[in-house]
Amino acid sequence: MMEKTRIICMAKEIIALDMKRDELLERFMQAAGQNAHALLRAVQNDLYKRSS
Repeated sequence: MMEKTRIICMAKEIIALDMKRDELLERFMQAAGQNAHALLRAVQNDLYKRSS
């Protein structure tokens, strides 16, 4: 029973993270405009190095 409870808690956490990701992506796309996908891909591919 404890394992089932832990699995359900993990599923709920995944759902919450997914919702937060969707919200953040929406805000990012609005802020970045038409270049959002290209910028996201560039950052993902480590083309933008950390400045700090």
